[in-house]
Amino acid sequence: LKDLVGLCCSAMIVEAAIVLGSAAALAGAVYYECVTTIVLLITVLSSVTFFGRWLGGLVHFLDKSEQMFIKGLTDITVVNGPCVKIVNPLTCMNIAKKQAQMLGNLEYAVVMDVMSGKQWVEVGPQLLFLAAYDSIVNVSQGQTLSQTEYVEVTNQITGEVSIRKGPCVWFPSVPQEISQPKRQAVALQEDEFVRMKNVMTGDRWVQRGKTLLFLEPKWKKEGSVEKAWTLKSFEYVRLLDKVTGKVSVHRGEKTVFPGPDEEALDSGKQSAIDLKVGEYVRLEDQSTGEVRVVRGVNKVFLGPNDRMVDGGKQKAVHIDDEQAVLVRDTASGQLQLTKDKQLFVPGPNDKIEEVRQMIKLEDHEAMIIKDKNGVMHIHYGNTKKSSENLPRSFFLQPYDSVVHLLWSKGMRREERTLRIERFDLRPQYMWFEFDCRTSDNVELVLEVTMFWEVVELMTMIRCTGNLPGDIYNQARSLFIKRVAQVTLKQFMEQLHSIAGAIHTADPDFYVKRGVSILSLEVTRYKCAEERTSEVLQQIIEEATNRLNRLSQAESENEIKIFKMQGEIEQCKLNGDLLELKHAQAQEDARNVGAAEADCVSAFVQGLQEDVPKLEDRMMVWQGVRQTEAPQK
Repeated sequence: LKDLVGLCCSAMIVEAAIVLGSAAALAGAVYYECVTTIVLLITVLSSVTFFGRWLGGLVHFLDKSEQMFIKGLTDITVVNGPCVKIVNPLTCMNIAKKQAQMLGNLEYAVVMDVMSGKQWVEVGPQLLFLAAYDSIVNVSQGQTLSQTEYVEVTNQITGEVSIRKGPCVWFPSVPQEISQPKRQAVALQEDEFVRMKNVMTGDRWVQRGKTLLFLEPKWKKEGSVEKAWTLKSFEYVRLLDKVTGKVSVHRGEKTVFPGPDEEALDSGKQSAIDLKVGEYVRLEDQSTGEVRVVRGVNKVFLGPNDRMVDGGKQKAVHIDDEQAVLVRDTASGQLQLTKDKQLFVPGPNDKIEEVRQMIKLEDHEAMIIKDKNGVMHIHYGNTKKSSENLPRSFFLQPYDSVVHLLWSKGMRREERTLRIERFDLRPQYMWFEFDCRTSDNVELVLEVTMFWEVVELMTMIRCTGNLPGDIYNQARSLFIKRVAQVTLKQFMEQLHSIAGAIHTADPDFYVKRGVSILSLEVTRYKCAEERTSEVLQQIIEEATNRLNRLSQAESENEIKIFKMQGEIEQCKLNGDLLELKHAQAQEDARNVGAAEADCVSAFVQGLQEDVPKLEDRMMVWQGVRQTEAPQK
C-alpha cells in the first residue's frame, strides 16, 4: 500500500509538472500568478507524499523464511512469517527484518539468550527462528562416524570425558561439549592382541581378538597390535613376566597369548633343537650353573632357565686312524688326546680344544716338535735319518707344538713372512738380485741363481731362524767385495770365474748353518744407470755382431769343406764301385768254371759203364763240345 501511494503521488507530481508547464506556456505573461500556483502545487504534493509514506510504514508483509523484530517502548516483539503485520506507529520505535537461519542435515547452531547468558544447541535440519533476545554464536558441522570410528567428547563445565561410537552423526548435546578428531577403532583378528592400561587405576590387561575395540578415555594402548604365537608340535615360546621375573614355557600345538606383563624371550617362538645321529647340544641351567649334554636322535625344548652353550647344535667327532680329539677337562684344566675309535661326544665338563689330523711326512720332509719341557725332536719322513726312532706318521701330543720359522721372500728378501713348518730336505732352487759397483764406478744389478740343500736340520734351527735371508746377505756381501776389485770389462770377461770363486769362498758359513750350496750362477746383469746401460748394450751388440760375422764365415768355410768332402766321398765310392764290379766279374767267372767242371765231371762219370777208359770218355766229351760250338 505504501508503494502504491508513493507511485500515485509521483504520477500526480509528473502530471502537475506537465500542467504547470502548459500553463506557463499559455500564460507566460502572468509571472507572479504562475509562481504562486507552482508553490501551492508543490506544497500539496509534498503533503500527499508524506501521507503515503506514513501509511505504507504501518503494513508489513513477511514470507516463510523471514521474521520481524519490532522494538516497542519497553519490549521487543518477534513476528515470524509468513504473515501480514500492521504496526502501530505511535508505539513502535524500530522495525528490523531478518532471514531465519537454515540448518542442513549435518549442521548445528549454538544459540545464546543475551539477557540470561544461557546457551543451547539447535540441530538441523530445520529453519531456525530466533526469539527476541536470542543470538547465534556459531554454526558448525557435525562429525560423521562410520561403524569403525568414534570420537572423544569433553564437557568443559564438568570435565567429564566420554566417547561416541559410530555409525552416527555426532552433534554436541550442550554447547560446552568439544570433540577431538575422530579416531579409528582397533580391529583385532582371532590371533591378534593389544596391551591396554587404565591410566586412572594403573591396571593393565591384554585385549584379545576377535573384536572391534573402542578406546575409552581413560584407556591407553601400549604398543601396536601384535600377533599371538601359533605353535606347531615342534615349536615353543618362552615368556618372561617382567614383574615377578618368572619364565614360563609353552609348547605346541596351540595359540599362546601373553599376560599383561609378559614378553617373549629368544625373539619370539622357536623351533625345538632337532638332533640327528651324530649330533649333540650342550645346555646350561642358568639358575644352578649345571651343564648337561643331550645327544641325538632327539627334539630338545629349552627349559625356563636353559641356554645353549658353545654355539648351539654341534657335530660329534669321528675318531679314526686319521683323526684324534684334544679335550680339556674344565674341572681340572688337564688336556687329553683321545684316539680311541668312536663317535666322540664330549661330557658336561669336557671342552674340545682341537680336532687334530694325523701328520704324515713324505720321504723328503721333516718336522720339528717341541715337547712340554721345551726339548725339540725331529721327525723325518725317511726314518733312517732319525736317531730317536721317531715315527713318520703321528698325532701331535698334548702340550706339544710344531716349531715354525719365518723365512724371507722376494727377489731382495725384504719380506719375512714365509711360514715354514715342514722342511723340504731336497735340493732347492733360489734366485735373488742385488746391487754392486765395479772399480770403474759402474753400478750393476746382478741376478743370481743358487741350488742349495739342508743337510743338518738341527744345526740350522740352532744357528738361524731365517736361512734364505742369511744366504742372500752372505752372497751379496761376497759379490760386492769381488766386483769392487774389477772393472766392467774384466767383470764381463771373468763373470763365471767370479761366481765360482764366490761359490767356494767361506764354506764354514754354510756348514755352521747345516746347509750345502750345490751351485751358484749369475744368470743376468744390467747397469743401474740408463746411460751406462745404453753403452753396455752397444758393447754387447758389437760383440754379438762380431760373433755373428765369425759364425757366418765359419758357416761358409764349413759349406766349402762339406762340398769337398762330398766330392772326395764320391770318388771313393766310384773306386769302391769298380772294385766291386771286378770282384763280381771274377766271382762270376769262377762260378761259370765250376759249373762247367761239374758238367764235365757228371758227363764223364755218366759214361763210365759204357766207356770204361777215361781217354775214350774225354774224346767223346770233346766231340760233343765241338758239335755244340757251331750251334752257339
